[in-house]
Amino acid sequence: MVEKYHDTFESTLRSYLSERDLIDPILPECDDVEQKWEQIATSFMPDALREFGDYPDAVLAWMIYIGMAVAKYWDVEWNIYDKIPDLYKYIREKRGFDNIDDYICDEVLLLTSDEKATTQKQVVNVASFADSLLMHSGAENGTENAFKCFLITLNSLYRYGCYMQLKRMGYKMTRM
Repeated sequence: MVEKYHDTFESTLRSYLSERDLIDPILPECDDVEQKWEQIATSFMPDALREFGDYPDAVLAWMIYIGMAVAKYWDVEWNIYDKIPDLYKYIREKRGFDNIDDYICDEVLLLTSDEKATTQKQVVNVASFADSLLMHSGAENGTENAFKCFLITLNSLYRYGCYMQLKRMGYKMTRM
């Protein structure tokens, strides 16, 4: 059940983002960013579990923003940001959990007000779409399978947030 959810979620999310031209058709390989996942997930999980019941879309959106921020860090000064022991905590402590989106848009991505509004709309739509897929996963709430599906969702959103930001910054992948 969990493997099927993973495959379905990944392919459906990729199609959703591709149809909206939010990711490159050829997904980038960014090992540096992917290697940060476990540390970010471990640090993010207590906040995510506490907030998900009341604010599921926000929790999912925050993971997209975190992926976007890590992609930006990778692009500009990875030699500095790679040394930060807990990137999620570093981001969260700037303005608090409730304002992760504003901090990332304003101070990491350096978006104009129009770019910020567009980005927020895109991220909210993706998070809502992901939440719908998660709710229709077939996993019973509170079970181990539900938790595994939640982790799969967060991991995918982190990576696709990165892919979205790399595309926004002009990275274009080509077949080798």
